[in-house]
Amino acid sequence: MSVWDTLVGQDRVVEQLRAVSCGDPRMLAQSWLICGPPGSGRSNMARAFAAALESPDHGLGDEPTKAVREVLAGTHPDVTTLATDKVTIGIDEVRDLVTTAEQMPRSGPWRIIIIEDVDRMLERTTNVLLKEIEEPSPRTIWLLCAPSAQDVLPTIRSRTRIVNLGVPSDAQVAQYLEDRHDVDHNLAVRAARLAEGHIGVATLYATDSQVLADRDELVVGVLGLRRASQAILLAGSLLDSAKAQAAADVARRGDRARAEFLRLNGLQEGDRVPPSLRLAYNALTKADDVKRQTTRRTRDVLDRALNSVASVYRDVAVLQNDAEESVGLVNVENRRAIADLSARLRRERTIGCLDEINVARRRLLGNGNALLVLEALFCALAEM
Repeated sequence: MSVWDTLVGQDRVVEQLRAVSCGDPRMLAQSWLICGPPGSGRSNMARAFAAALESPDHGLGDEPTKAVREVLAGTHPDVTTLATDKVTIGIDEVRDLVTTAEQMPRSGPWRIIIIEDVDRMLERTTNVLLKEIEEPSPRTIWLLCAPSAQDVLPTIRSRTRIVNLGVPSDAQVAQYLEDRHDVDHNLAVRAARLAEGHIGVATLYATDSQVLADRDELVVGVLGLRRASQAILLAGSLLDSAKAQAAADVARRGDRARAEFLRLNGLQEGDRVPPSLRLAYNALTKADDVKRQTTRRTRDVLDRALNSVASVYRDVAVLQNDAEESVGLVNVENRRAIADLSARLRRERTIGCLDEINVARRRLLGNGNALLVLEALFCALAEM
């Protein structure tokens, strides 16, 4: 199985990057911007491309080479990945990457720097990166990932080769869940449909029954909105659920990081950490970092919830425009309630509901008070 076979629904881009990795190195751009909507697999695409560039067989062998295994596991000495759990990428982190980028590769043909979510950089941080991309080291390749080219500064866009990923089909995502996670066919089909092409969310729905149940409860709550009191209760419930999911996820990541730290240093769980390692060990669960990670994760959970809310009014619009046969419904299980709502709302009101959801999303991204933002949204939807 080649390094490209794990990528879902991106045949056109895979063909392009595979040809580049197998071609003349002089034709290889040193700065790439890999764009795609959330869940399309842009980070996985970057890692696969890096593995193909570092591997002697360009990642095409039936059995992965040592280079491929190391790149995909995040242990290759010449491939560095910056993936932040914080709200923004710090300037010091980028400066460290620039220092690394100046070094010659140790074992492979290239030193490769992958930055996930480059759109999370502030402008002054991006300017530090820009200087390096303008005049990269001769053996360094930058792979930047963002939702779209418009999410990064024009100066970055103009100095990178842009690759645009598509949204995988429901059938492709469902097949992925069955093959990679051994998910029951019916559950895989439902999770893929509810995730609307987001591979990570589909995996979460298929493997975590509580998250799927929380989504079902949210959709029922939105469809039942009639009064402001219901809106206030739904907002509080959603925020509490998002915070709980975020805290649990950050705690699990912290546990994994500590376990990996102990393993790499030859220690077992329960062993006393030597004084020389204690500072680094404690830094893994530094209170300020945990708080920032929880804030970021809470926003991610709320963003996913807003997608679920939007899917309700998307389905309403589908019924109002007699388009069910051509595009189908996301929330098939709630069709009767959606049909009732579509009969009550005028078409312009449906569009207004979707606009309200987009306003709430922008307010959350702008550090608005999450509870007030959600209360305002659900009160507006109840009035509709």
